[in-house]
Amino acid sequence: MIAAGLLARKASERGLTRKPWVKTTLGPGSKVVTDYYEKSGLDKDLESLGFYTVGYGCTICIGNSGPLIEEVSAAINDNDLAVTAVLSGNRNFEGRISPDVKMNYLASPPLVVAYALAGSMNFDFETDPLGKDSDGNDVFLKDIWPAPDEVQEIIDSSISREQFIKQYATVFDGDERWKNLPTPTGPVFEWDEDSTYVRKAPYFDGMQMELTPVSDITGARVMATLGDSVTTDHISPAGNIKAGTPAAQYLIEHGVAQKDFNSYGSRRGNHEVMIRGTFANIRLKNELTAAVNDGKVVEGGYTRDFTQEGGPQSFIYDASQNYQAQGTPLVIFGGKEYGSGSSRDWAAKGTNLLGVKAVITESFERIHRSNLIGMGVVPLQFPAGESWKSLGLDGTEIISITGLEQLNEGVTPKTVKVVAEPSEFSPEGKETVEFDAVVRIDTPGEADYYRNGGILQYVLRSLV
Repeated sequence: MIAAGLLARKASERGLTRKPWVKTTLGPGSKVVTDYYEKSGLDKDLESLGFYTVGYGCTICIGNSGPLIEEVSAAINDNDLAVTAVLSGNRNFEGRISPDVKMNYLASPPLVVAYALAGSMNFDFETDPLGKDSDGNDVFLKDIWPAPDEVQEIIDSSISREQFIKQYATVFDGDERWKNLPTPTGPVFEWDEDSTYVRKAPYFDGMQMELTPVSDITGARVMATLGDSVTTDHISPAGNIKAGTPAAQYLIEHGVAQKDFNSYGSRRGNHEVMIRGTFANIRLKNELTAAVNDGKVVEGGYTRDFTQEGGPQSFIYDASQNYQAQGTPLVIFGGKEYGSGSSRDWAAKGTNLLGVKAVITESFERIHRSNLIGMGVVPLQFPAGESWKSLGLDGTEIISITGLEQLNEGVTPKTVKVVAEPSEFSPEGKETVEFDAVVRIDTPGEADYYRNGGILQYVLRSLV
């Protein structure tokens, strides 16, 4: 962080500025950084390049740095541009930093400043100058890169143990607004029906205390046909809520202005927002959409709604509501490494609330696989060496999965039979596909969770 400040200082001294189309923000890990920046004067150097503090901790990585410049945002959306962010945080999943930014790169703090000066990822720091100084000479990154002894000098003169003691002594106090929040009393939480942040979750709605037998899955529709490396951020994005999406529409209907949408990450206590955000990442590629877009896969939270005549393109959330109204279960087809990433809790919760009963992939990330079971969704794998494409599946089929009912006898089947029958939306001449899917309920404990419909129901029944 000190190197970043020194690089900004040297750049300013040479007359360099950030490019005007670049959005620059500073989100330190703690207020100690502000302390040593102010003591060393590096805060003014960073501010001279537009790096003003917007918050602390989980700020940039969770999409809380605010909107892009209006003209830039308009150009991106009008021309479907793939633009980039460079950040020194620890999360660079697609679309997370900003709903307008498709690609994100991790770099050291001084390199973030350097890219702000360069204004492009298509830049070679060894051969391309960052700009010219007051004498018209080219200035390269090597000319302004701080030496180790310069960084150490700032550390020695501006950072002390006392700064950490002072700042962390009051870390839990909060400001006056926090201290003045009303504190409810009583033995149970009083849900506020008007809250767009915290709502009573529906996981126990309609639950019977007696164990309901596991049922095979019949008459299911495919909601998404996905490729490899679909992360939990693709499934449940954590960043800003994009205007025009179902989550945005919900907030608008509940009196929330777009400037106050905040992020999915901040609204995890509201299932109505989160379910609308599930499979809504701007970079999700559901290949089901290609059939109604001249062979082009549309990026974003879209699918085909087979409850409607012709199977038109629809938001995944809207389609799921139609399927659930008909009592139609849903299935997801995926590729390799399904469920890598963070945001794992809502990736499983949202999948459940959309009415998905099974996810069939080539392989799973370990924790997401377990979380799906914990939410009552069965994880299945295609036969070794096979995929939904190699088996001739395209997502238009009607799916049945039999053999799950063996769980009622205390037996976890190693495989179940999957039958994919062509529907009225399938290409003419398409044949029925049958295969044995590997059941990825790997432990007796996971089997108990699944028999109960999920870990929450299992725990509640165990307590009672």
